[in-house]
Amino acid sequence: MTDLPPDLPRLRTLETWLALTLDRVRRQIADLERRETARQHGEQARPPAPDWMLELGLNRDAVPVYVHAGSCWNAGGRSKGVDRSTALRALAEGVAACPHCRPDSELSYLE
Repeated sequence: MTDLPPDLPRLRTLETWLALTLDRVRRQIADLERRETARQHGEQARPPAPDWMLELGLNRDAVPVYVHAGSCWNAGGRSKGVDRSTALRALAEGVAACPHCRPDSELSYLE
């Protein structure tokens, strides 16, 4: 027993519908593959996370507020990556160490 129609016109209609559906599926697959390729390219092109960050004040002339480790979850959006010597210098100049990531401990900075 078959689940296909017995006559040619309905089989042709079914064939057309299946071809159109297959084209839609293939377009969707191609679209998703392009998105995945773009996502992978974005991950590979992303610059590495900084080792240390300075969280800046509210205006551009304000002094830094905190020194953070590069992986700190609490670093604000106004943070910029810096090198080790800049982070140490900021701590020495009185910029507070983040109380969550404790960069002063990681930098072996003693007051």
